[in-house]
Amino acid sequence: MSATANALEVTQANFDAEVMQASAQQPVLIDFWASWCAPCRQLKPILEKLAGEYGGAFRLAKIDTDQEMELAGMFGIRSLPTVVLVKDGQPVDGFMGAQPERNVREFLDRHGIKPTPAGDGQAEAESLPATPRSIESPGEALARLQAAVAAEPDKEELKLDLAVAQMRAGQAEAAAATLDALPAKWASDARAQRLRGELELSRALAQAPDEPRLRQRIASDPKDYGARDLLCVRQLLGGQAHAALDGWLDVLRDAREWEGGLARKRLLAAFALIDDPDLVSSARRRMSSLLF
Repeated sequence: MSATANALEVTQANFDAEVMQASAQQPVLIDFWASWCAPCRQLKPILEKLAGEYGGAFRLAKIDTDQEMELAGMFGIRSLPTVVLVKDGQPVDGFMGAQPERNVREFLDRHGIKPTPAGDGQAEAESLPATPRSIESPGEALARLQAAVAAEPDKEELKLDLAVAQMRAGQAEAAAATLDALPAKWASDARAQRLRGELELSRALAQAPDEPRLRQRIASDPKDYGARDLLCVRQLLGGQAHAALDGWLDVLRDAREWEGGLARKRLLAAFALIDDPDLVSSARRRMSSLLF
């Protein structure tokens, strides 16, 4: 992937899509800069070079603070340049001032961001339309992948595919065991993160009361955040995504730090599971307004 594919100008209009939503799939490095800032001009080519060299391992979002003062204010920017790393919709680290290339590489390395340039063959393959696979039942997909892993036991990507198939086939414990056996480098894979979210949500319901009892608890005590959380989990896994997101956003508003910020974590897991981009985008904006 080219540098232009991994580096873009961000404004208030595309911030949610290009930073908040995108950071659920790949880390986003925000470069807050201004045209009059000499250190910004020193850092800019380094960041753009690394964005291209790292081949999609992170996205570079460039924000002109003179034009986007609201975004700069949202992040509390006080000096330029300032670089902020965002993962899963949350700022996790950053640095200020122009840094030499080796320092920026070390910063990325600390967060597990490694160069992953695509080879010529891979780039060519990505440009071709995918050949559709005939629709498989969960059981058929599971059997196919079990055979594939048996034939190529060292192929880690197949094992991740198998874990997903096990979850689809209702074998949650087997999926968890397969996923846990993968090397640590797979932890940042989008499919692995989605599967972890599904597993965590399904485990939360292992000993949970049924929906009427949860609603009764909430009616008796609106601050029973445990019941409100479990109701949201039931709603999400039961196909009521809108109600689940509303419920977690209410908990985030009322008790942001409850259980170590569990409502925020639930929302991020839900975003990865919901296939309605408009619903997710709306909920992300609401979550951002509560957090920043």
